[in-house]
Amino acid sequence: MADNYFKVSDIYQGGYSTFDSEYGSLFTGYRVAAGSLGLPTDPRTADIISAVAARIPSGAKVVDVTLISNELFESVPQQHLKEVKRLAKLTGVDLTVHGPLIEPSGITKEGYTEAGRQTAERQMALAVERSHELDSKGNINVTFHSSAVLPAPEVYKIKEPGMKEKEEITESMLVINQETGQIRGVKRETKHYPIPEEISGRTSEGKKIMQKTGYDISKGIPFTAEAEVKAINDTEWDNDISQVVFYKERADRLIDENYPLLQEIMPKLLSSKNPEQLLTPTSAEAYNKILNAQRYLDHIRLNLNATFNKAYKFGTPEEKKALKDMADKIGQITQTTRDPKMQSMAYQQMINRLSEFDAPEVHKPLNEFAMDKAAETFGKVAFNAYDKFGNNAPIVSIENPPAGTAFARGEDLKKIVEKARETFVEKAVNEGMSKGEAKKAAEKLIGVTWDVGHINMLRKYGFEKKDIVKESEKIKPYLKHIHLSDNFGFEHTELPMGMGNVPFKEIMKKLGKEGFEAKKLIEAGNWWQHFKTSPFATSLEAMGSPIYSIKTPYWNQALGLRQSYFAGYGETLPQVHFQTFGAGFSGLPMELGGQITGGSSRVTGRPME
Repeated sequence: MADNYFKVSDIYQGGYSTFDSEYGSLFTGYRVAAGSLGLPTDPRTADIISAVAARIPSGAKVVDVTLISNELFESVPQQHLKEVKRLAKLTGVDLTVHGPLIEPSGITKEGYTEAGRQTAERQMALAVERSHELDSKGNINVTFHSSAVLPAPEVYKIKEPGMKEKEEITESMLVINQETGQIRGVKRETKHYPIPEEISGRTSEGKKIMQKTGYDISKGIPFTAEAEVKAINDTEWDNDISQVVFYKERADRLIDENYPLLQEIMPKLLSSKNPEQLLTPTSAEAYNKILNAQRYLDHIRLNLNATFNKAYKFGTPEEKKALKDMADKIGQITQTTRDPKMQSMAYQQMINRLSEFDAPEVHKPLNEFAMDKAAETFGKVAFNAYDKFGNNAPIVSIENPPAGTAFARGEDLKKIVEKARETFVEKAVNEGMSKGEAKKAAEKLIGVTWDVGHINMLRKYGFEKKDIVKESEKIKPYLKHIHLSDNFGFEHTELPMGMGNVPFKEIMKKLGKEGFEAKKLIEAGNWWQHFKTSPFATSLEAMGSPIYSIKTPYWNQALGLRQSYFAGYGETLPQVHFQTFGAGFSGLPMELGGQITGGSSRVTGRPME
């Protein structure tokens, strides 16, 4: 230890180490141009003039007007938006916007209504229109979360007995009844049945058990969460058919017992305005029972209509075609005859045909249902802006929320963007645009804001570094904007890059040119909260941004020159260094050029203290 104590590199890190371009414990290994980095404003205030002005002195070239509360967004006066626009122009700062946290699908804890989705659409459209005030000649990026309140299916990546490696397992999910808008939960579980054969085929796991080992009631049949959804739809469909069969059996009993007594005069009874005049006392009783059978037939008609509507509304295109053919052939019979026996026969044909169809997907995983609704909202919001502002319309950028919230993963965002663009194109074509032109505009104005800290939170569900990097690769073609924050994968903390375990270097490499050129917002709320300083300088170090246009030296190399906390031994300026280590002039008496005053002199006759 003593031999190494006097090495300059141990005392003054800047002496040698910072000549290494990879220097610094914070450096992530990926270099980011300083001009692409930005800071958000304080999301707790509507005073955006002061908030933007407070970020400019840090040197950030991008400032995000962060108004995640709809109330705060609407508290910003129109004049303040114009003033911030002038401020940005004077200082050469680019502006972006983080819009309010609005649930784009319109789903609430009470369920779904189309009116709720339309309200969300109007709120988001207003935010986009107001954001245009900040940059009326460009395409300002406006970020919205893909979901604000909906939980994602509870998916873990785990290795269970019998698995060769980790697999994604859905433990639970929410399911929505598309007819009523009501929501319920389902989960993966094992069920125990005394007669399991008709149930086991609904799950691949159950089928394997039955084929290989037979059925052990103590082990039961494993049901995945997805299989539970199918079981709910199957049960409801069986109940719908059973209800119709119930009325049909009662109608047929009355018809079979009484129709033969009236068969000869039935044509006259059906055409007569006063059929009672044609009846004898014996036949009158039979006719009354036929009327009761007709009431059952009316119930059958109502229930068949409801069942047919459900099958058609939620059926596949092939099923819809088959249902239409059935309605054309059998439906005409019920409309053209009043004969109860003929009606009953027609209804039986319809019951038989409907029983052959798979259960319609009335109950649907909430994630799938909400994705369609959210994409519709995003597509319409983007088109509304394009319709008003043309090629200068703001970009609607859809951000992945923290893992655990709906649509937090790469594949989810990819699907939402594609569906939103389809909605945009459909509306544009209806307004007279060519499909090619509409598609080009949709690709320009709808994309992804990728939050690297949010996706890293998949770690708490058993996902690994390689999985997180793959998630990022999926959204590369849709990337418009990046949010930077570091964490350790469990809590939604926000630190500057290089302070957690977000695989930033690997993520950025997967994002390629699109990632390098995108504006990057440094979201470090926990750093601001606890350490009361700007994360911008620290981020420059972590991402090795060039100090000069010649690309070298880099900010991560500047650490040794100014000795920050993360550079090693604190300040090592000569005064502190010499006083600490007893060398140099600082420890000598003043007459020899030192700094020791009073009583200590080489000529006073007593030793120096």
